[in-house]
Amino acid sequence: MREALAAAIIDATDRAIIDHLQGGFPICERPYAQAAAALGIGEDELLERLQRLLDARVLTRFGPMFQVERMGGAFVLAAMRVPEANWQQVVDIVNAFPAVAHNYRRESDRACPFNMWFVLATETADGIAAAVRTIEAASGLPVFAFPKLREYFVEMKLPVRA
Repeated sequence: MREALAAAIIDATDRAIIDHLQGGFPICERPYAQAAAALGIGEDELLERLQRLLDARVLTRFGPMFQVERMGGAFVLAAMRVPEANWQQVVDIVNAFPAVAHNYRRESDRACPFNMWFVLATETADGIAAAVRTIEAASGLPVFAFPKLREYFVEMKLPVRA
């Protein structure tokens, strides 16, 4: 427990990395070297720090955001009603599919009876229906897909404070 907490502690350099890389990543032959130079550190140090932040779950993801539809793919927000007794089993089943991302738990109520939410992303538009069917067959539970009706772009950069 202490090791995980110690790994999650970030210093001023970590904060600078997070702040700097939220708004843009260099597109060049050695992007990490260029980003590191802008931060006043070495490329190896930047890579090591990013890996430590990911391992400690300070960062849950580091990578580009793609508009999958422009590449011929599709994505939807999906939800399930998972009985508490089967929760971990269903989590393991759902997370085993490469099309699944951002799986998380929410408390359900009458207004929203779903307690498992995840994003499905596939290489083709018809891949969503196939992924839903496959997850339903593997879990024995229905998957409810909520396709995007309209797209909004909200650029949100979060400053990392001490």
